[in-house]
Amino acid sequence: MAAFHEILFPLEVALGASGGPERVTEVVTTASGREERNTRQADSRRRWDAGYGVKTFAALAEIVAFFEERRGRLHGFRWRDRLDQSSAAPDGEVSALDQLIGAGDGVRATFALTKRYGALHAPYLRAITKPVAGSVKVAVNGIEHVEGAHFSLDATRGLITFAAGAIPPASAVVTAGFRFDVPVRFDTDFLEVDLSAFAAGAIPRIPVIEIRV
Repeated sequence: MAAFHEILFPLEVALGASGGPERVTEVVTTASGREERNTRQADSRRRWDAGYGVKTFAALAEIVAFFEERRGRLHGFRWRDRLDQSSAAPDGEVSALDQLIGAGDGVRATFALTKRYGALHAPYLRAITKPVAGSVKVAVNGIEHVEGAHFSLDATRGLITFAAGAIPPASAVVTAGFRFDVPVRFDTDFLEVDLSAFAAGAIPRIPVIEIRV
């Protein structure tokens, strides 16, 4: 049975990868020349080629072992996106005020971590399901809370659960800051490597794609 392994893809290789978000947009051009555009997916899906990050035979051997343990495309794992791995602005420090994750009603105890992209026209709200343990900060009405005392974190699902005595009251603004990984899997069952070409500087192709967990 397929599973998700809570393990991070080798970081040095991931940070040298090439890739980013992908969307699926259908474009139909009418006889008048106007376009009708529609999307079948509400969420973007990220994909990378990790081959660009492989610089040594040692790194290549590490990736082969990682690939084998995941059984190719069968099991998912964590991926660190160099471009987008934090709730804060690029190079900024994580703050408990970074992202709005909900409003209290005096009863609701569990809130899902999210990250907002854009502001004015059509902001995109992305679910964050693989936060980095120890990095999550939470505030209620601007007052930072303490993990373990006021809330607990499910780092495998991206859920914040407030303790019985710390449930946000009605209309309270709940915010959070965090670092996060992306749930992914290999997008191939065949890891083809030409060692002679690699020795001469060729880069093996190691496709990785985001998954929903």
